[in-house]
Amino acid sequence: MKQIGIVGAGPVGHALAKRLVELGYVVLVANSRGPASLQEFAKSTGSRPVDVTDISAGVEVLILAIPFGRVPDLPKSVISLLPGGAIIVDAGNYYPRRDGVITEIDQGLPESQWVSQQLGVPVVKAFNSIIASRLADQGKPAGDGRRIALPVAGDDLAGRRGIMRLVEALGFDAFDAGSLAESWRQQPGQPAYCTDATTAELRSLLARADREMAKRNRDKATEILAKLPSDYPADQLVRASRIMVGLDKLRLASWFAVLRLAATVYLRKQQKRDAAPDRLSTPQ
Repeated sequence: MKQIGIVGAGPVGHALAKRLVELGYVVLVANSRGPASLQEFAKSTGSRPVDVTDISAGVEVLILAIPFGRVPDLPKSVISLLPGGAIIVDAGNYYPRRDGVITEIDQGLPESQWVSQQLGVPVVKAFNSIIASRLADQGKPAGDGRRIALPVAGDDLAGRRGIMRLVEALGFDAFDAGSLAESWRQQPGQPAYCTDATTAELRSLLARADREMAKRNRDKATEILAKLPSDYPADQLVRASRIMVGLDKLRLASWFAVLRLAATVYLRKQQKRDAAPDRLSTPQ
């Protein structure tokens, strides 16, 4: 793979673009606002901004890192210009509060199968189960015991393996998560989500996935995250997430992360309450 396209200039798109350029790839990037809006993004990542209608021309991998609900809005040329053999990666996640309700997914259709249906082509699910900033700074050499494992799911074996090689190049252990029908196991609210699991841990966490619990866990986590400052440390979120799924129970630092998270949510809630106008007071 020599040329990679990324649709989306948010945290995931930025992290992947920067790391891929560092690894020697030519990275094209596009968003809905056009190349002129991507000059700072291009400067900080080394990527080349293009119009979204041209993003697919000549790429071997196309990564979709946009809000989930915007997938149906992608121009048709995003698919029609893809060269034969190119791999499309769905790096997104469905959050009803942000994306609106998607009935098919709420009724059990795996997110990436829905994406595949919208686009009319196969996709590979990857890069969705890790906090964006961790993609940028947590890659480790092969063999490092602290190396994070990332699940990769897809129906096309060649495409799945191609993205697994890309995951390895970025400094993570690629875990073959099977077909797209099984990709629900790496969606938000599942034990494998944002826990920076090792390969052995990830295998167990994926096996413990629960479709019904996931919806409640996802919505609860979304509610908590909405109460946190935007610069809340990613490592603290990971530590707390690991405790929640039964990992690191003997690590004191992880329990402190849970306490810090709870305290931050409580204080932010109090601050918001104190800042709210008193609706019962008499205007002066």
